[in-house]
Amino acid sequence: MEPIAGRVVADLSKCQGYANCLMVDAERFDLDDSNHVLILRDTIASGEVEAVEEAVRSCPTSALRIEEL
Repeated sequence: MEPIAGRVVADLSKCQGYANCLMVDAERFDLDDSNHVLILRDTIASGEVEAVEEAVRSCPTSALRIEEL
């Protein structure tokens, strides 16, 4: 198992439901019934950092961020 590099966090007050993150990483992100981001798996293994960074950058409202552990 890869070491955990961090976790992804969402600010639901900023999320507008564009779903860009979902289009980048559908195994990690989804939308709830209110069209806010739902993080299915918040931990980020060291080999997943680039993909999660791309999803975070894809958010037009900057509702996502990565916290290092």
